[in-house]
Amino acid sequence: MSFEHWFAFAAASAVLLAIPGPTILLVISYALGHGRRTAGATVAGVALGDFTAMTASMLGLGALLATSAAIFTVLKWVGAAYLIWLGIQLWRAPVAGFDGANGEAPARERPLRIFLHAYAVTALNPKSIVFFVAFLPQFLDLSQPLFTQMAIFEVAFLTLAIVNASLYAALATAAKSTISKPNIRRIVNRTGGSLLVGAGLLTATMKRASA
Repeated sequence: MSFEHWFAFAAASAVLLAIPGPTILLVISYALGHGRRTAGATVAGVALGDFTAMTASMLGLGALLATSAAIFTVLKWVGAAYLIWLGIQLWRAPVAGFDGANGEAPARERPLRIFLHAYAVTALNPKSIVFFVAFLPQFLDLSQPLFTQMAIFEVAFLTLAIVNASLYAALATAAKSTISKPNIRRIVNRTGGSLLVGAGLLTATMKRASA
């Protein structure tokens, strides 16, 4: 594999990852609501979710999703329902006592639960798997061993995904100190919740690549 192939893939991946989607919205909402202590769990969930999607595409599951209407539809509706549920949960999240005005501490979620939420949002998206099927081949050199190239691309993408999610979490955590009032926090939660619900509705309207 030439450096030019790798660099083109890395540059395209960085641009795609920088565009906020459901996963990044979840990372930001957890960082705003729980601070720096959730960063590790959310980033780990994102990394494992992307690893699952990329590995599944390499194993041919992406092609199966692209051609099987039944399997694609089931996974699509599961992912859409999960995003909508998370959006509703974020919309309804309590904010009283966040600024310590009444002496109460904000409710803490278990790191494992946060990890699983981030993983599910990232992995339970048929669009991700089908996307990798369409995206990766554009950068493969057919004259070189394919498995080695795909492994290198996967490591590169996962590294960029971890850096991207970490940066978003850090930025949101930094902004957390300036958004201390419950009313502002409520607006942030409801905006994020609405966007997650919207992402779920968009997921529900997705069509197969072959459609």
